[in-house]
Amino acid sequence: MLRFTGKLKLRLSSCTLLGLALVGCGPLPVPSGLVYCSEGNPESFNPQTVTSGTTIDATSHQIYNRLIDDNPYTGEFIPALATSWHVSKDGLNYDFELRHGVNFQDRPYFHPTRQFNADDVVFSFERIIDKNNPFHFVSRTGYPFFESIGFEKLIKRVVKLDSDKVRFELNYPDASFMANMATDFAVILSKEYADQLQASGHMSDIDSKAVGTGPFMLVDYVKNEYIRFRRHPGYWGTIPSADQLVFDITPRSTIRLSKLIVGDCSISALPKAGELPVVAAHENLTLESQPGMNVAYWAFNTRKPPLDNIKVRQALAYAIDKQNLLRAVYQDTAVEASGILPPSSWAYTGTALDYQYNPQKARDLLKQAGIHNLSIDIWAMPVARIYNPNSQKTAELIQADLAAVGVRANIVSYDWSVFTRKLSSSNYDSVLIGWSADNSDPDNFYTPLLSCGSVASKSNRSNWCNAQYDKLINRAKVITDKGERTELYRQAEEVIDAEVPLVPLAYAKRMLLKHTDAPPILLMPFGGIGFNDMGNKGQQ
Repeated sequence: MLRFTGKLKLRLSSCTLLGLALVGCGPLPVPSGLVYCSEGNPESFNPQTVTSGTTIDATSHQIYNRLIDDNPYTGEFIPALATSWHVSKDGLNYDFELRHGVNFQDRPYFHPTRQFNADDVVFSFERIIDKNNPFHFVSRTGYPFFESIGFEKLIKRVVKLDSDKVRFELNYPDASFMANMATDFAVILSKEYADQLQASGHMSDIDSKAVGTGPFMLVDYVKNEYIRFRRHPGYWGTIPSADQLVFDITPRSTIRLSKLIVGDCSISALPKAGELPVVAAHENLTLESQPGMNVAYWAFNTRKPPLDNIKVRQALAYAIDKQNLLRAVYQDTAVEASGILPPSSWAYTGTALDYQYNPQKARDLLKQAGIHNLSIDIWAMPVARIYNPNSQKTAELIQADLAAVGVRANIVSYDWSVFTRKLSSSNYDSVLIGWSADNSDPDNFYTPLLSCGSVASKSNRSNWCNAQYDKLINRAKVITDKGERTELYRQAEEVIDAEVPLVPLAYAKRMLLKHTDAPPILLMPFGGIGFNDMGNKGQQ
């Protein structure tokens, strides 16, 4: 069984916290627990309000549940808080039968008096779509994923049919609706807890003092140090084998690896490719990996001159040696990206135009555009991500490539919380970023990343809006035939190729490091990490 880090022992040293043996306290047994070395701080404890993978990992599968889950291997939807569902012939009504006997977490600040029912489902989604809902504007960041997919326009209303049944009425058919209901963002909140917070005047606590139906309860959070969870004893599914779960917040990858080696954590996030030989040299460490549904890309702010010029964007795309990026940054843990949709998607065709490295063509295009002595900023994330383990190194390599064609690049980075806040202002020239899928539907890439609607929600980092592109992806969402949808997405990739709002860089493997004696973990190609199935055989 895992042990807590020395640092954590000092941070959590309280008889009322962990019951550790301390001076002045009777010697008590150390409870069993899992320690996960994570890469950063969550922005919120409600995944409805963010798109950050770090936040999703710390919240969605630990604290909450969704109505349905998505099986990445079969493409089927799995019952969760809903046990069954029915879709009307016109595709406009989705009826969900709800699970009985589901308990919300009992916390010091909230003691539920009833079990999960339709009121909770209605509240959870009305908060997102209804501006008159008292909790709608409590979120300072809005609901970026739902805004990017036009959820407010899609949903006509959410209706409680009875305590165990709820209906989603749509304004028009949407083939991606079920997949979006299975995303990590579509979590169910407690209406009873919301009513209590409204009555007490502490409405913002709904996103920080989290209450859900999931396998772990939030106990304590200290920024830059740790998040502590405790097993939810009333969980409706398979009860976690670990009494406690601790996210040891460790931004530097080398320190995470060191902690893993000495046993201070037994699972570690986002290893860098250059660390893998060290892992191979330790018999007690193992690498878990599989192809991921993600893409790393370099986004141009198409609303800032001269990046509003297509020829300039094409020139910058031709200037980049992506094979060198793969060698230096990913080291055989990724493949070159040609479009925004990864090969693991059922709609992938591999026909997207790849701007192969051609410095002379880059110089010619800049000359045709009348651009001389160009200087641009490249914003680089300060943290590792599944799609890019080292954004700073990527920026340095791109900087060198651009210098070879006469373009000066300035690398800009901030602390992660400052970076995300400044990124929302769109006051940048370009940014190295990426996307990890939340479900298996290809629309999960096309709409959040480049649709006109996603400009306002800030997930469209290129600030690019193209009517032809929107027409294609919107048409694909109302068609159920996969062949027809694939063709429409192929055409959408052609529009991206022509206008180059971004340069796809790599499709990366999803990787975790763990001790060989740690419980098994199911590494999914998309979505956040979950620990409730570790050491168990699935969910009831």
